[in-house]
Order: sequence, then C-alpha cells, then structure tokens
Amino acid sequence: MRIHKTLAALALATGTLTLAACGSGGTDDAATAPTGLEAIQEAGTIVVGTEGTYRPFSFHTDGSGDLTGYDIEITEAVADKLGLDVKFEETQWDAIFAGLEANRFAMIANQVSINPQREESYEFSEPYTVSPGVIVVPAGESSISSFADLKDKTTAQSLTSNWYTLAQENGAKVEAVEGWAQAVALLEQGRVDATVNDKLTYLDYMQQTPDAPLEVAAETDDPALSAFAFAKGNTELRDAVNEALSELRADGTLAEISEKYFGENVSE
Repeated sequence: MRIHKTLAALALATGTLTLAACGSGGTDDAATAPTGLEAIQEAGTIVVGTEGTYRPFSFHTDGSGDLTGYDIEITEAVADKLGLDVKFEETQWDAIFAGLEANRFAMIANQVSINPQREESYEFSEPYTVSPGVIVVPAGESSISSFADLKDKTTAQSLTSNWYTLAQENGAKVEAVEGWAQAVALLEQGRVDATVNDKLTYLDYMQQTPDAPLEVAAETDDPALSAFAFAKGNTELRDAVNEALSELRADGTLAEISEKYFGENVSE
C-alpha cells in the first residue's frame, strides 16, 4: 500500500478542484476522459489511472509485456460487471491524484489507502484490499507471539516507514535497512529477531519464495484498507463500482484473484 508516500501524495492533492465537475464527462481536449457514470456508459469505456510499475498490483509482465496485477484484474472484473471496457492511463504515483482532479481518468486503481485526509478530498469505494501489519519471524520461533514481545528484540526496519515507529514503540531495538529485501535477508541470516511490515508484502514474498523459512507471529488490529479513488462528488460512479464489488465478493471473484496473487483472500 501507498502508506510510505502519503505525504508526497497529499502535497500534490490539496489543491482546490477548479476544473470541470466530475459528473460532466466533458471531452474538451485529448487529455480529458468521461468521468460521470452516464458519460462513461455512453462511451462504453472507463479510463483508470494506475502506475504500471507497482508489482504485484499494477505492473508489466517481464517489464515490458501486458499490463497486469492484482489491482488491474480487479478493475477489469468491475468493468465487466458494469458492461464496460477499460483503458488504463499509466502515470507516476506523485502525479496520480492531480490526474484524477484534471479528469485524465475517472478513478484510480493503485492500492490507494483510505485515510481521513484523503477522505476530505476524494470519494472511495468499499475496500478491496485489507492488510494488517505483521511481525515476521523465522519459522518455529516461539519467543515472539505479540507486539509486546518485541521488547528488547532486534527488528530490521526502514527508518522512514510506519513500521519502524511501531517496532520502536513496542520496545524493539531497530536495525536500520533500506527496505523489505534487506530486512528479510537479515532475518533469514539470523542477524535480527524479526521484522514488521504489511501483510501483503509478506504474502507476495512467500508467493515468490514459497520455501522461505518464515512465518507470521502476530498481526495488528487495525488493518490498512485500500480502495478505488474518485473525484469528490462523483458518487454515482462510486456507487456503481461498489455494487459491482459486492457482486464480485459474493460470487468469489475477489477471493479468486486474491489467492492468485497472495495465496489467500486479502479482499476482506
């Protein structure tokens, strides 16, 4: 989830919406897409903003192949329920909210975490990703079964992440690393006792390296929730997407896509 880039995103997203209203569906220039539900239905295509470089959520197969990923497949399933085609507009994360406000696309599909600041500026669908923080330990480790057990243990954390703060608040001695890859390497080498991260990162790693001798010792009680983001006031499109997500949850599609990418259902 895009927790680590929240401040940068919010800095770009705090401007007043001075462009055409989200329901207008205007097409005054080549960069403008229909954004209101009726205009999208008339066009038959929904334009969706995504990075295209954020594995396993939105990326190109082998770096230059087809666009795919967890968010991409869920978006395509939603569009299919709505009887629409999808056009993905790839953009850098730091510009993705500005693109939404400029009507370059009707919604964002890029693991956007819901938080109070963003809710003031955007509409959000129901979450399609639920990810708690987890303590990852060597398989068979029994001395850590809660966050309180991190006291006086050594964890590997990026100093700029929320997980560093959580580990430190629970009394851990933190070994500074650049990110998950370095943290998990230290853990597997036995040089640290644990690492704290979001569960999706752990599950993705286990999908790629199923024989890794790791396990989850504990989870947080307040998972991060990720959803589709829409321009403020675009409630008709949001509601239609929510109805599609509800149907996809009921028929098992969300669970199926989740298990393909993460080995378990992360959609609820």
